[in-house]
Amino acid sequence: MVSFADMLEGYRRFRQAGWANQRTRWDELRDGQSPRVMVIACSDSRVDPTQIFDTNPGEMFVVRNVAALVPPYETSLGYHGVSAALEFAVQILEVEEVVVMGHGLCGGCKAALTRDLHGAPHGAGGFIASWISMLDEARDRVMVDHDDARSDDAFRAMEREGVKLSINNLRTFPWVREKEAAGKLHLKGAYFAISDGVLHLLDEESGQFSPYE
Repeated sequence: MVSFADMLEGYRRFRQAGWANQRTRWDELRDGQSPRVMVIACSDSRVDPTQIFDTNPGEMFVVRNVAALVPPYETSLGYHGVSAALEFAVQILEVEEVVVMGHGLCGGCKAALTRDLHGAPHGAGGFIASWISMLDEARDRVMVDHDDARSDDAFRAMEREGVKLSINNLRTFPWVREKEAAGKLHLKGAYFAISDGVLHLLDEESGQFSPYE
């Protein structure tokens, strides 16, 4: 397992190789960033979007949280981290695409589906329980077709329904709807299977995810 001391050694290697090899790119980024794509992904340490998509610094605006969730649009004051990042990416950076990427073996989706958060009843309190309660609607849809909430098929269905739910929530933001309707913004759904490393893309018309090759 990697410790912070190991990370500092990694930083040393980065300074000697990665940063030095892309010095021109880093110099360009001093004037600001202009990514065309925003990626909303899970905080899970196994699914780093920059690694999966093999991108360079400044090419993606990335937000990561438990289960790659986008909350619905709200007008109440508060600390809306995902919404603030989305507003910055869409309104200020003017990204052209927003990608929601779920993944296999997602602990947040599993907890929301089984209503088991490390042994605590669903809704018993706590930040995680409150956050994943956003997936209740997705859970209801999954359980229509799956009798056993703990089956592998149900887990995979839940992980993919979570992506669809977040895309639907993106469209509750008025400026997302407006830009999408004008053809200035495109919403994409993706699913990364940790078990085999295959990326699946969502076809919204059919509601199905297909492997990208």
